[in-house]
Amino acid sequence: MSNTPNTPSTRKSRKKNGLVAALVLFASAIVAAAPQGPRGPRVEPAVAPTHQLVITVADATEETNGTHTLTCDPAGGDHPEADAACETLLASEQPFETTDEGTLCTYMYGGPAHATVEGVWEGESVSTEFTRSDGCEIARWDALVPALPEMVP
Repeated sequence: MSNTPNTPSTRKSRKKNGLVAALVLFASAIVAAAPQGPRGPRVEPAVAPTHQLVITVADATEETNGTHTLTCDPAGGDHPEADAACETLLASEQPFETTDEGTLCTYMYGGPAHATVEGVWEGESVSTEFTRSDGCEIARWDALVPALPEMVP
């Protein structure tokens, strides 16, 4: 038998305690049901795109000048040849490697076209430029067709 008097205020207090206990039990059940990591609930990280580029072409042709987005794996974006562009880029070991300074290149001019490629490739930041100012740069550009537009002389 309890020594606590059965008054309206003690009944109200018991109701509050019962409600608090029920809420604590409910919250414990939710936390227990959540996936747990070593330090509490596990939060799945957002998956950052690993192949997302913005390609801008200028001083080429009216049809090829402009800015396009390209995502790969899976291919997407508004690039006019996204599937083929991704296939070419994914097949290249280092698609954005620049020509080493001091490399002997032919004095061949491929026109005023230039392109910038910025974004993320294989999880790494990319920011590079392509021109057609000499034989090395023309070869560098041509290796990425159709990611970059084909320039017919």
